[in-house]
Amino acid sequence: MFRFQRHRLWPRLYDTGACCGSHLGLTMRRTAFALLLLLSHACVREASARRDKGHVSVVVVGATGDLAKKYLWQGFFQLYAEQVGSGHSFSFYGGALSEAEKGAPALFRILKGLECPSGVSEERCALLKDRFPKLAQYRRLDAAEDYAALAEDVRLRLAREDLAEAGRIVYLSVPSFAYADIADKVNRSCRPGPGAWLRVVLEKPFGRDLDSAQDLAAELAKSLREDEMYRIDHYLGKQVVSQILQFRKDNRKSLEPIWNKHHIERIEIVLKETLDVKGRIQFYDQYGVIRDVMQNHLTEVLALLTMTVPADLSGSQEILRRKLRLLSTLQQMDRVSAVIGQYQAYGAEVREELNATKDHVTITPTFAGVVVYVDNAQFEGVPIFMMSGKMLDERASYARVLFRNEVFCVQDPGSLHCRPRQIVFHVGHGDLQHPAILVSKNLFQPALPDHGWKEVKGQKEALFGLPPSDYYIHVPTPHTEAYAVLISQVFHGRKDNFISTEHLLASWTFWTPLLHRLARQVPRVYPGGAANDNLLDFQLQGRGIAFATEAVVLSSQDLGGGAAAAENFQVMQGKYRNSDMVSAWAEELVRQLAADIQASAEEAVAEGGMFHLALSGGSSPLALFQRLAVHHYSFPWRHTHVWMVDERCVPLTEPSSNFHTLHEHLLRHVRMPYFNVHPMPVQLNQRLCVEEDGGPLAYERDIARLVNGSSFHFVLLGVGYDGHTASLFQGTQLEAHGDKLVALTESPAKPHQRMSLTLAAINRARRVAVLVTGRGKHEMITQLSRVKDDPRKWPVTGIKPASGKLVWYIDYEALLG
Repeated sequence: MFRFQRHRLWPRLYDTGACCGSHLGLTMRRTAFALLLLLSHACVREASARRDKGHVSVVVVGATGDLAKKYLWQGFFQLYAEQVGSGHSFSFYGGALSEAEKGAPALFRILKGLECPSGVSEERCALLKDRFPKLAQYRRLDAAEDYAALAEDVRLRLAREDLAEAGRIVYLSVPSFAYADIADKVNRSCRPGPGAWLRVVLEKPFGRDLDSAQDLAAELAKSLREDEMYRIDHYLGKQVVSQILQFRKDNRKSLEPIWNKHHIERIEIVLKETLDVKGRIQFYDQYGVIRDVMQNHLTEVLALLTMTVPADLSGSQEILRRKLRLLSTLQQMDRVSAVIGQYQAYGAEVREELNATKDHVTITPTFAGVVVYVDNAQFEGVPIFMMSGKMLDERASYARVLFRNEVFCVQDPGSLHCRPRQIVFHVGHGDLQHPAILVSKNLFQPALPDHGWKEVKGQKEALFGLPPSDYYIHVPTPHTEAYAVLISQVFHGRKDNFISTEHLLASWTFWTPLLHRLARQVPRVYPGGAANDNLLDFQLQGRGIAFATEAVVLSSQDLGGGAAAAENFQVMQGKYRNSDMVSAWAEELVRQLAADIQASAEEAVAEGGMFHLALSGGSSPLALFQRLAVHHYSFPWRHTHVWMVDERCVPLTEPSSNFHTLHEHLLRHVRMPYFNVHPMPVQLNQRLCVEEDGGPLAYERDIARLVNGSSFHFVLLGVGYDGHTASLFQGTQLEAHGDKLVALTESPAKPHQRMSLTLAAINRARRVAVLVTGRGKHEMITQLSRVKDDPRKWPVTGIKPASGKLVWYIDYEALLG
């Protein structure tokens, strides 16, 4: 069966036998032959095993980008260091859009700076660092023929070196819009041969909402099978995060009785950052903090903490099934389930990086706090707080489970038994500066993981409100980088720490409704760092959350040169265009406006039993709607009629409808008789804003029938950058309206057709408020302060209540710039 060549040891063995007696020599020769036969079998088996394991080709697309430079090549180098000599051979291809003259030097500069894993000797490290770059080459990867040429190069190498192919890893470190195109090219021309596997690694983001995630998933499914896709979330490679399930399993006897709603007070999942978003604006301004880290990183941690633990943690499919089951039990979030903020310098950074004009305004949140509830018997009613933000006071990441403590210490309230009971999965940074799992000593003594962890003592600073001596503290040794861990799992085909399509869509199904509800909400502005103080603290209100403090306080320089300290500026009264003006920071201004509306409502109800309120559309009043819904419990909603100032000519169920916005942010949250709500009739006879259908006349008749003297008690207006108000735009033939109360108008922006109250209707009101917020409105406010009344050019200058009062509500950013 086997062909043996004369081994170099054979002559020496035979010669030794020849020096002895013939019987002994024969015996030794037979023994030597038997040993050689065993050695030959072993050599053949080793060679066969090496050939069976085969060759692995690694392709990094985006090989010279920031992620590849910081983490990916280091991870693949560590994989090579672990696997060299195991029977696999490797080749590495760095691909990018640059030509070879530019890309190759950049790639090899990265490879030259790689570091060996801890525990590797200096001699072996030098050998690995010398060998690894020789296995790598740079390729321009752009057009389909580039991928075909790469595939041909791999085929020739396999043939030339007589290598069996084990598989290919293709890591896409590129923007997600390029995934489908690259996947198609890989599928068409760069798949491995029969019997070899293909594993394509995809970096987040995987869409920005449910619809876009579904579209991306459908496009990828045209080229790749589900088992070939590895959607990576590097947070799952963090040592503490990857240990959560194992910790729960190892300590199940202690945890099972208390890991439930009867003993857990709340769960906190936190990722705090001190950095701003400079250099990432192009991406970040489209996504914001919730899409960036909450929908993925923090949701994964939530699942690991609250899913049922499989008996066998080596089964990827069972772990994924149980995660999916948990995601399906998350209760749908409402608008009051979240608070959002934006650090003060963010707008300027956006304008600078996007080269936008100074009136460009962004409401992308850079901070968010969210409360989540799990709808199952185990965790019902337990609030799970998720929080993340940029420009905070420290860099820290952890998940904390706080347990109720029913012990009352009569004589020593500071004793261990009376202190908080908690388990902290400290992912990194913060006071500890390293990953750790902390368990309060008044809970139980946790089992130490089998390998790679140790118990530590001697920490000096207090940790999460307790002295270090109150904890059992376990830390991993040595520290491993998350990407290196996950790259190793890709190589071994483990998928439990990766995101399946079904898992991804379930997560987006949970988050998308909240994102849509927050899309027009103006975030609270915060200065950044330690100056935030308690500005971003939030608290439970029923099953929702709200900021714990009302006033927005910024540094004195934000008020302009020579201004007094911001804490002395709450609400300022003044005059603007010969009318009363109220000015404050945006949130305090909204608080004041809401209080004024309620005061008007109570006065009107006391006087005549009913309050008629006309509200405009746009983004400016959203914060007002939300404040009225959440904070004004005593508002006389049962005696209030709500009217529309203007409406777009779209179905009222469309998100672009002003009424739809009003309903989502206010009406559905308050108790008001449905017949007291009056949307504008923009759709009659299954047509939109057709003059002969008589929509404006019908609305005018309703006003005349229900509103005494057609005089609204309170009208809320905004003002556009061009000076329009309601849907009365520059060039509108205002004089043609005459005494009409409602008219069809034309907007310069789509949808063009609108329905609007006229100046005649607005000027009959008892009180008119014009709300103006945001630095982007500063130039317009400055211009309006100088111009004479000219309603054709500046329609808002035509607002002059005949017997009522006009008040301008202008925030400091719009007023001072």
